Amino acid sequence: MEKEEEERKKKKVVIEIPSYREVLEGSEPRLPPPNLFRPSSSFSEAFSFVKNSEFYTPPPPPSPPPATTTTPQLRPSGTTPEKDSRQTSSASSSPSPSSSAKSLGRNAILVSHRQQGNPLLKHIRNVRWSFSEIIPDYLLGQNSCALYLSLRYHLLHPDYIYHRIRELQKNYRLRVVLCHIDVEDVVKPLLEVTRTALLHDCTLLCGWSLEECGRYLETIKIYENKPADTIQERTDTDYLSRMNHALTSIRHINKSDVVTLGSAFGSLSGIMDASMEDLARCPGIGERKVKRLFDTFHEPFKRTIPCRTPAVPSEALVVENPNPCSENGNNDVIEEEAGQVKPETEREPDLTVKSALTAALSKYSNRLHKLKGSASSADQGGQGGISRQDTTG
Repeated sequence: MEKEEEERKKKKVVIEIPSYREVLEGSEPRLPPPNLFRPSSSFSEAFSFVKNSEFYTPPPPPSPPPATTTTPQLRPSGTTPEKDSRQTSSASSSPSPSSSAKSLGRNAILVSHRQQGNPLLKHIRNVRWSFSEIIPDYLLGQNSCALYLSLRYHLLHPDYIYHRIRELQKNYRLRVVLCHIDVEDVVKPLLEVTRTALLHDCTLLCGWSLEECGRYLETIKIYENKPADTIQERTDTDYLSRMNHALTSIRHINKSDVVTLGSAFGSLSGIMDASMEDLARCPGIGERKVKRLFDTFHEPFKRTIPCRTPAVPSEALVVENPNPCSENGNNDVIEEEAGQVKPETEREPDLTVKSALTAALSKYSNRLHKLKGSASSADQGGQGGISRQDTTG
């Protein structure tokens, strides 16, 4: 019994070592299981089962094309029906140049083929452009166009711009003559171009570089459908903003000075009536600003042109024209019909900016009072008529 137990213990301790074949078989990679997904070759084959379901209905058959009646047309000599059909098919496939020009002209600048090779085209970068068969050099919109002219070319061909403007006729509302100034002596040629543009109702734009000319074309195209308010100066409608706009136009007067003057005198009329001592009492208003303000409101409204006549002795003066340098609107007005000068007591008083503004404001206030009075009387008359009708009724 003891021997058997010892043998059992020995058997439990023994470690079995695998053979070489078993090790090789265990190290070989195992094959993946077979894939049960079988992709279809096409979309229609993958969803072919939908046609067999009860929810599928076949599409309706295509309708036949409408029968068009063609009128016989005369073909030129030397053409066959096959050539004629080819020409019609090519004409139908390619759109007309006018329709393509209209479609492109909405978003791009149309450039004439005359401008091929012009270095100006390299500077049109912010707007698309394309060549087209057009009469002007640049078509910037439905009713706006531009003609390009170099002053150097104008000196060689003076009649070029005249004939080009005549070709435009009156098909465009805005006709721009874009003049590139590329010569040093510009007085005479620019005078000729300006005269031609004015006589033919054209707008003249002068550019001193090709980049500036290209910027002009881009700006006109970008602002094609925008109102004029976008480039106008915007000012507020309140009293302080208007007074700022009026007084800051005087030199050396800023917005802080306007606030100081407004708080000291209350209104624009108070500032105009103030003396130089009153203006000098305001903080921040120095002698230079005081003099500017006082001179602005008290200088003559109509400036007189000094008479530049040669010095002639009093004995040689002719009585027929006693004062040849007098002008209409001056204080020394001559009655040409009577030939007599008004006496000093009958002369008009000096008209200054202050007096002119005061007269204009008084006329405006009188009109407002009259309008208010007429409106109030009309309201009272209407109410009285209603009451009378009510009482009589």
